[in-house]
This record gives sequence, C-alpha cells and structure tokens, in this order.
Amino acid sequence: MSIKKKYTLQKSPFVVPTDDGKVIKEHFGLASDGNSKLSIAYMVAPAGWSEPFQTPEFDEYTIIIKGKKQFIIEDEIIVLEAGQSIKIDRNTRVQYSNPFTELCEYIAICLPAFSMASVNRETP
Repeated sequence: MSIKKKYTLQKSPFVVPTDDGKVIKEHFGLASDGNSKLSIAYMVAPAGWSEPFQTPEFDEYTIIIKGKKQFIIEDEIIVLEAGQSIKIDRNTRVQYSNPFTELCEYIAICLPAFSMASVNRETP
C-alpha cells in the first residue's frame, strides 16, 4: 500500500522561455504543476530589462532578493530594494522594469496563478 506524501518537493521548476534575457523559473503554477490557484516563480531581471504595461487579473506579490526593481503603478513610480516586498492588487495597471546597472533577483507570487490569458499585456 502506497502512502500519499503530504508535501510536494520541486526539484525541477519549469523554465519559461524568454527572448529578453529574463530568467523565469516557475516552481508552482499552471506551467509547472497545473495549479491554477497560485503560482510561485524565481526571477532574474537583467540590467536594463523592461516589459510592457499590463493589467493582470491576479494579485501579484514580489519579494526582492538582490538588486532593485522599478514598478510604475498607475502613474506612480516605486523602486524596491533587496529585503523589500510589495503586493499589487489585481486589475491594476503596472509596468515592471530594471532600469538599473545590476541584475535583480526576486520571487513573484500570483493569486490566482499567472497565465498569459490573464496578464493583459499592452502592445508596445
């Protein structure tokens, strides 16, 4: 008789393909384990990186591990540094970037899980 474990160990996160130098390793979420309720990803944004504005249909929590990351939320510019965190409510227009000279490592948590269908990125 097999006993079901009461934990899930993630040793091989899903590496999201990108063409902008950003590293995205989803540990839990739609792409990695099919979980639509939550996604947790480790990210590395290279110096000079940015992405288009978006209005996601999920809450997004960000915890900065190393470096700095810039957020333009509605019309306000916020810069977070290592050890700081932020929660951005769903349906809020935001742009994420790293206009600085060093890379930024961070953890992103989305509730419900991140999906391309619900991120609502604007065309640049």
